[in-house]
Amino acid sequence: MGQHETVATSLADTVREGIGAALAEVDADLARRYPGDPGTRQPVHTVYVPGDAFAADTLRSWGDQALAALDEHAPDAGALAAVLDIPDALAADVHDRVRAKLTREPIEDLRIDFEDGYGPRPDAEEDAAAARAAALVAAAYGNGTAAPYMGIRMKCMEAAVRDRGIRTLDIFLTGLMEAGGLPDGLVLTLPKVTYAEQVTAMVRLLEAFEKARGLESGRIGFEIQIETTQSILGADGRATVSRMIEAAEGRATSLHYGTFDYSASCGVSAAHQSLDHPVADHAKAVMQVAAAGTGVRLSDGSTNVLPVGPTQQVHDAWRLHHGLVRRSLARAYYQGWDMHPAHLPTRYAAVYAFYREGLEQAAARLTAYVAKAGGDVMDEPATAKALSGYLLRGLDCGAVDPTEVTHLTGLTRTDLDALAGRPTTKTG
Repeated sequence: MGQHETVATSLADTVREGIGAALAEVDADLARRYPGDPGTRQPVHTVYVPGDAFAADTLRSWGDQALAALDEHAPDAGALAAVLDIPDALAADVHDRVRAKLTREPIEDLRIDFEDGYGPRPDAEEDAAAARAAALVAAAYGNGTAAPYMGIRMKCMEAAVRDRGIRTLDIFLTGLMEAGGLPDGLVLTLPKVTYAEQVTAMVRLLEAFEKARGLESGRIGFEIQIETTQSILGADGRATVSRMIEAAEGRATSLHYGTFDYSASCGVSAAHQSLDHPVADHAKAVMQVAAAGTGVRLSDGSTNVLPVGPTQQVHDAWRLHHGLVRRSLARAYYQGWDMHPAHLPTRYAAVYAFYREGLEQAAARLTAYVAKAGGDVMDEPATAKALSGYLLRGLDCGAVDPTEVTHLTGLTRTDLDALAGRPTTKTG
């Protein structure tokens, strides 16, 4: 058929135009609700530090303690690989990268906790702690010692602590503004959400702050912590988490699963509260489906088994933590909580092994897809998007290097962004 030849059709243009007009509202709604990946770096973990314990040297102190634990309980690549069952071919690379990470950037996301980890305090004491936290965060961003992401977890919107939570948030944000403005890596966490109306209240609160300080509307986002049964299934029997994302009016950045509060609310006994309990899997599966395509990220919870004490006890805790992190990664929960400095070696070991062991296969499949070369797996655009996302997450956390990805795929970071559906390359 020649380039300019026409083909026969039966439908008038008015039919197509009518369908387009009928679906215009749906098109707009899809674009609004499901904008896709925000294109920013997602941290591999969040570290929670009580508001009264946070100090100027907290990040470096955690890194030093993590390195000391590694040196004491797994001083070389072989020892770490033996404890965590890391393949021999990956052992040296993973060990070296973990040590480098703990030296360079031990914490990717730090939350200064004014909720459960801080507890009820006299108002004057919490006021002072919130102001101090703001000053320390501003100073860290000013002198280059900050984590990529930092912020606070306030008290929730329930009546008993609502006013205190609002005041702490106001003091913290005001302190940052007085010190020069809100940092790009600012993250806020709203805990124990039960009703979508509490999310709406948070939106109104942030709108009021933005207006009071002359900030662009929508400048401040926040995380929604999923740790109550009502946040998964409402009293009317409908799934709630989607309604919470909608209520955030585009400000929700992520959903964080709260392991112990959620498990307890389901009646799970303390000995069986864990990331891999069936009630946890159900909650996170609902979160995952609700967040898909919205640009809202997911974070798994934590383990409360700390790697402390004799070496055998540390190794047991490390194996548990490493296994849970690996399990989360396989289920596409690319972030989690870490509760102790000695959790950092196994967090990064699990993350780095996950991305390095699949690097060559992912690169080969993506290269074949781009070249339309086929191979033993026929991938579709959605799979190419996932493969690109896998490589980008590996790059962001330091598991893989830009040069080796380009060598294996022939693709640049910009190419990967485009294949992953990210709007542009961003690191913050």
